[in-house]
Amino acid sequence: MARFKHYDYEQTKMIPLRFADQIQPGTFEYTLNHVVDNELDLTVFESRYRNDYNGAPAYDPALLLKIVLFAYSRGITSSRKIAQACRENIIFIALSADSQPHHSTLADFISRMDEVIAPLFTHVLMVCDGMNLIGREMFAIDGCKLPSNAAKEWSGTRAELTRKQAKIDRAVARMLTAHHASDQADKPPEITEREQAQIKKLEQVSAKIKKHLATEPERLGQRGTAVKANLTDNDSAKMKTAKGVIQGYNGVAAVDDKHQIIVHAQAYGAGQEQHTLLPMLTGIDKRIRDLNPTKPERGILQRAQITADSGFHSEANMKLIYRWGIDGYIADNQFRKRDPRFIDSTTYAQQQATRRKERGTKHSRFIPADFDYDPHNETCRCPAGKAMWLSLKGQVAGKDVIRFQGYRKDCRVCPLKHQCLRNPTQQEGRQVSYYPKAPKAAPSYMERMKHKIDSPMGRHIYSKRLGTVEPVFGNLESNKGLKRFTLRGKEKVNAQWLLYCMVHNIEKIATQGKVMH
Repeated sequence: MARFKHYDYEQTKMIPLRFADQIQPGTFEYTLNHVVDNELDLTVFESRYRNDYNGAPAYDPALLLKIVLFAYSRGITSSRKIAQACRENIIFIALSADSQPHHSTLADFISRMDEVIAPLFTHVLMVCDGMNLIGREMFAIDGCKLPSNAAKEWSGTRAELTRKQAKIDRAVARMLTAHHASDQADKPPEITEREQAQIKKLEQVSAKIKKHLATEPERLGQRGTAVKANLTDNDSAKMKTAKGVIQGYNGVAAVDDKHQIIVHAQAYGAGQEQHTLLPMLTGIDKRIRDLNPTKPERGILQRAQITADSGFHSEANMKLIYRWGIDGYIADNQFRKRDPRFIDSTTYAQQQATRRKERGTKHSRFIPADFDYDPHNETCRCPAGKAMWLSLKGQVAGKDVIRFQGYRKDCRVCPLKHQCLRNPTQQEGRQVSYYPKAPKAAPSYMERMKHKIDSPMGRHIYSKRLGTVEPVFGNLESNKGLKRFTLRGKEKVNAQWLLYCMVHNIEKIATQGKVMH
């Protein structure tokens, strides 16, 4: 019979442990530890503390920042789970030097990051720039829509919320009436308690709606019209995604194409992206200038290429691109259909076949192009060579038109009438209309962008956008576990978005840069 070595899970063992040995060079945690200790200016946290002479010592913000950023790199956003990891996970224990901060301390630190996140993000960018990770040749802009810490069922305009509140109040009144009417009847106590709990819950919902209507103004969209507000997080918005409608934020990022460094990021409580292009462009310019405060670098937008998808395409944005002298490549929503590389796709081929079939049915008889029209002399001959008479010269529906009609005597006996007339037995001759071309107007900014992006060079440059920004979102969502924002309010959500972007950039420092050992 085989024999095995004895083991016992109940036994204990004392292991000498040096925290610094657990943070190995070449790992993300080593780079994080080095960057926070040696590259970041943490004096921005000083104003939070008033314990120079009185009060208990506070946790070092450098230590808390390491814990939070490392937790985010592992997809942990709950302060309770982060606190648990600081007690059980050896890497968390090493980074925190076994200080074991309470979850309330971590939650407070994270919720107040909006006060200090901007300079910290810039300092990490400075490290990236010092390692030559920012190329400044092309920036790709795109958005990532994520759910917020609010339910979409609590959304509505003021009118919708007012109707909902009235409906709830009527339901409460009916339930109270029925409850009082049945007081004399023998009813099990558990049913009575359940009814009372339901009434209390509805009353709380009604009070919540009343408070929102009394304290929050009507939320307006980009066009000044009323849009749905949310009782839980009024800065969030309903937005369409590939997975359905969500209540959330759109995390927009500008990514440098050399090593996929995020140079600027901002969270917006709106699904539409057209209005975000201007702040993103100014944000890129400011971040690059902030990299060298003593000698700010100017004109980056005029030297680099800017790419963005169709969500940012509008006449106002294209005008902005051309007026600022930016070499931009922003696709419209018909870009793929015009791209010959997609000519063999099933959907496109089916659409073209349907259109050809429709044209063949519609044009089974002679069309105006088959007639010999002379615009200079204003004469016209039919396909049979017969002259036609000018029946109209003027405007129809606001458009200049010139119309010719065949003579009855010619059309009745014409051998081609079956190919020309709608009904070969009709008494009137064939009519054809021409619309003199108006002076060609200057192409719109959108048309100019379409022409630019349809060129071979435009397609080549725009094709690099996908490989620049999409892997960044894939890393944050899949590898870093960013599935939703856990904070509420635009400022706090924006801070959380920037924290995740900092994690991404620090990881690039670890993999693409050289950290001192």
